[in-house]
Amino acid sequence: MYIFKVNVGLRESNPDAYTSKMISIGPYHKKNPQLRSMEKYKLLYLQRFLQRKEGLDVESCINELKELKEEAIKCYEDIDEVVNDSQFCQMLLLDGCFVVEFIREYCEMCLQGEVEIINIKDCYISRDLILLENQLPFFVLNKLHHVTKQDDDLPLAILAINSFTFFIDLSKMTPESFREIEQLFEAGVSFVKEDNLGDNTNLFDSIKFENGLMTIPCFQVEDNTEILLRNLIAYEQQSIDVQPKYFSDFVTFMDYLIDSDKDVNLLRQKGIIENWIGEDKEVASIFNKI
Repeated sequence: MYIFKVNVGLRESNPDAYTSKMISIGPYHKKNPQLRSMEKYKLLYLQRFLQRKEGLDVESCINELKELKEEAIKCYEDIDEVVNDSQFCQMLLLDGCFVVEFIREYCEMCLQGEVEIINIKDCYISRDLILLENQLPFFVLNKLHHVTKQDDDLPLAILAINSFTFFIDLSKMTPESFREIEQLFEAGVSFVKEDNLGDNTNLFDSIKFENGLMTIPCFQVEDNTEILLRNLIAYEQQSIDVQPKYFSDFVTFMDYLIDSDKDVNLLRQKGIIENWIGEDKEVASIFNKI
């Protein structure tokens, strides 16, 4: 995994969508004074993490992370501000424990006697944790999770999906498919929600058109949908080895379907879009401007 800085072209389109509001995770924004108020909560999460296993201390955790340091450094573009190995490993521990503990708390996996430290439903924290520049390598998080993992605990990957679910395994649509959908939409085809989705079914494989009827699975549009999509698209577009580019293709697909609030209203009435952000024109704006 390579953790990019968002390029200038993408950032200029909507700087706010790539900028942390409350917390810095990783080296890129570590020195931002506006995000320092969350450092005390990182320490509280670290304290709870260490208390979960007898004999666990900061030194032993740092020693574990030193084995991953070189590989972790290679995941970042520019980390000159992290001046030595000790600082880098301390950052991995402090930020990594925050993410792991946040996910555990979100999934209601706190042990008996452990109290909630922050409001885990705070939309700004969840928002910041999905930003492209606000990430740690997953192998670091996985290492920390295993340090205190109970025998019956789920893998961290499963917990993370439960915490930050949006779309999984979107399938690629070709430009020819997009043009066909646009023509069908202009011709006034009928739309219906696809209800028969299995656990391993991806979104685009479930889009069907037959006898004038287009079937599309339901998806939600929430407060952080644009931010999540923009950061996933930024990752895809800056990763030469990521193919197919699921989220870029999904947004292109939706942009062809949606031109105005009337189009959103149609899809919403059919149960295809769940609008959790307010007016339909706001949903249309998301897909038209990304």
